[in-house]
Amino acid sequence: MANSYFSFKQFTIYQDKSAFKVGTDGVLLGACANISGVKRILDIGSGTGLIAIMLAQRSDAEIVAIEPDHESFIQTCHNVTLSKWSSRIKVEHTDLRNYNPGEEKFDLIVANPPYFSDSLKCPDPRKTAARHNDSLTSDEILKSVSNLMKEEGRLQLIMPYVEGNVFIAEANSYNLFCNNILKIRPLPTSEVRRLILTFSRQRLKSKEEFLTIEHGNRHEFTEEYINLTKDFYLKF
Repeated sequence: MANSYFSFKQFTIYQDKSAFKVGTDGVLLGACANISGVKRILDIGSGTGLIAIMLAQRSDAEIVAIEPDHESFIQTCHNVTLSKWSSRIKVEHTDLRNYNPGEEKFDLIVANPPYFSDSLKCPDPRKTAARHNDSLTSDEILKSVSNLMKEEGRLQLIMPYVEGNVFIAEANSYNLFCNNILKIRPLPTSEVRRLILTFSRQRLKSKEEFLTIEHGNRHEFTEEYINLTKDFYLKF
C-alpha cells in the first residue's frame, strides 16, 4: 500500500484519496517541462496536483489544473492549498472534453495521460479511468490542445515508448509536431521505457536526448537524474 503522503523539499503531496499516486513519471515531467517564457500553464488530469505544484515551484506562471475524478480533485485542492504557491494555481473539477477557459490560451500544456489501451482493467473503476486511455483518448487530447494552446505554445507529455511513437504520428494530423524527445531508461542496459515529448505548431528538426535513472544497482542514481530532481527529492 502506498504511503498516505509523499514529502518533497518544499511541499508535501497527500495521496490517500487520489486514484493516481506520486510516481517517477510525474516527477520527471514536472522537473523536465520547458518553462522558458511561460506565463500560463494547463495541467491535464492533475491527480494529486504534483506536476502543477512542481511547475509552480519552478516558474512564476499562472497554472490551471483540471481533474475529472471527484476524490482526486479534492486531493489536488488540499495539496495546492497547503503549498506556498496556492495563489497561482487554480484547480477545476472537470474533464478535458468539457473544459472551457473562455478566450484564454496556454503557453504550456502538460499531461501524464492514461495509456493502457489493451491491458486488463483494474477492478477499481477510478484506477481504471486513471490508467486506461478509453477515459481520455489521444484524439481528445490533440483536439483540445489544438484549441487551448497559444500559436507559439508547447505541449509536453510523458508516455511509454510504443504509445509515445504512435502519439507522435497522430499529432501530425493536428499540425502538432514533435520537436524534442527525451528517451528515458531505468538502467544503462535497459531499453527505453518512457518518452517525454515536446510538441509545437512549428515543424522543426526533432532533437533527441537520453536520461538514465539508475546505475547498475538499485537506488544508485545517475548524476544526471540527481541534478534533474535535486530541487525536489529529500534524498538528494
